[in-house]
Amino acid sequence: MNHDLSGRTALVTGAGQGIGEGIARRLAAAGAAVTIAELNPETGRKVADSLCREGHQARFTATDIGNEDNIRRAVRQVVEESGKLDILVNNAYPTHGMPMRLERRDNSSLEGAFRSGLMGVWWAMQEAFASMKAQRWGRIINICSLNGVNAHPYTADYNIAKEAVRALSRTAAREWAAHRICVNILCPAARTAAYEHFAAADPENAARMLGENPMGYMGDPAQDIGGVALFLASEDARYLTGNTLFVDGGSHINGVSWQPEVD
Repeated sequence: MNHDLSGRTALVTGAGQGIGEGIARRLAAAGAAVTIAELNPETGRKVADSLCREGHQARFTATDIGNEDNIRRAVRQVVEESGKLDILVNNAYPTHGMPMRLERRDNSSLEGAFRSGLMGVWWAMQEAFASMKAQRWGRIINICSLNGVNAHPYTADYNIAKEAVRALSRTAAREWAAHRICVNILCPAARTAAYEHFAAADPENAARMLGENPMGYMGDPAQDIGGVALFLASEDARYLTGNTLFVDGGSHINGVSWQPEVD
């Protein structure tokens, strides 16, 4: 297996915690110089500093994916300082609102989800394209969700934005394949702070979902999710593009119960 990323540069959005942090840690451990693009400076710097103490190459850049100039600048900064951007991981997503019935939503929830959840991904991809095209090598990994694939109820804004990112990813994979740019999607299930918050708020639903997971546990952000992201970022994935990989312990096979309490 050729998962050595020495000499590669990577930018991971939302890498201050959870899945983004797990992916950043695996890429850095494989030799990539990783930029932690995070809105929260406290968590972003903490992850970057931790990686540097472990002997890896990492830096933090404050990034708001809902601000076009900001996310484009974060990508340009990597290219300007390193001469290229090899790996782009679009993981960040704005904080979820409360589950809500479709008929009660107003325009603002969908507009917010689209601006950060879709447009932020598009802006980053578009900005990274020139560097990847010039070197005829690129890896783009977009984080989506089983929520959208299975149309889980009461999270319409999140579902729609994530499915739009999947469509964007597949289209980019088709158009950019000639430039040897691989674009793939991960739909993960991981034990993150967001999951713990959900489980604490709705323990019955969380226990039911876990019981329906064929492997019986929520994945580890670094070992389970980060390991697959590392493969997609590597030379071994050079002939794989436009795919959705469900890194969820098999939850997607028959689906899981997602029925949060709503008014």
